[in-house]
Amino acid sequence: MVTADPTADLTRALEAARITGEVGTPREGNLSHIQRFLDQETHFHFGVPLTRDWDYDAVFDLMVDRVGISADRAHTAGQDTISTALCLAASARFAAVLGEVARGGGRILFGSGHPAGMVPVHQAFARAAEAAGAEVVRATGPITVDTDGGDVRHLGGVWVWHQHGGVPHTHSPEPVAHLLAELSRRGEAPPDLVVADHGWAGYAGGRGLRAIGFADCNDPALFVAEAQGQVEVVVPLDDDIEPQLYLPLIEFILQRAGLPAEGIAL
Repeated sequence: MVTADPTADLTRALEAARITGEVGTPREGNLSHIQRFLDQETHFHFGVPLTRDWDYDAVFDLMVDRVGISADRAHTAGQDTISTALCLAASARFAAVLGEVARGGGRILFGSGHPAGMVPVHQAFARAAEAAGAEVVRATGPITVDTDGGDVRHLGGVWVWHQHGGVPHTHSPEPVAHLLAELSRRGEAPPDLVVADHGWAGYAGGRGLRAIGFADCNDPALFVAEAQGQVEVVVPLDDDIEPQLYLPLIEFILQRAGLPAEGIAL
């Protein structure tokens, strides 16, 4: 007797949207970002402290194992891939952590450096977590980011970096570093969990906070952080797709987390 795959529809939706499978992130960018991460360039280290030696081959192999990029070292340009199976397996682990903390009434900080792609996804998780009894970290008053300029603000429960009237895309860990420092200065308890991407997840996990997040196939820093035990779960996916296309994955995660998934609108 053949049992139907309960994730078959989700797999088709993710691959049709190019969230996984043959994604839009080009191979040459994936490979160059490995080296730029190793060179610790400002926008590529994501605030992740290195706790062991890494070289190009080791990070490349990690991205094959945890993301599903092509293992062919001779393939240096053009199409690359993210494994749908790896995305779904990581999403199930992500859901287990999010559900545990949210249903336990934990304090959760949501943050994103991807305003047009991931912020609405995090907002959906923030609403569901709060409905289940979690405390979503919010704060009032200006919290400036002296190093990068601008300030941090929360939009629908998700922290972002604001500058010049807009919400820029950023890999920088500085926004969350300044936010956490200010919350500590105000005497607020640290979050029980950080749910984020880019430098928001990398910096938080690297400083001992429990963290889970999302990363694209050109973001090796977070997968290194996961391998080093700093970020608990990293879900591989294309992180800059039209937000409504993530809806099937959001529903999957919320259902697995035991959190309310009804009435989600992006």
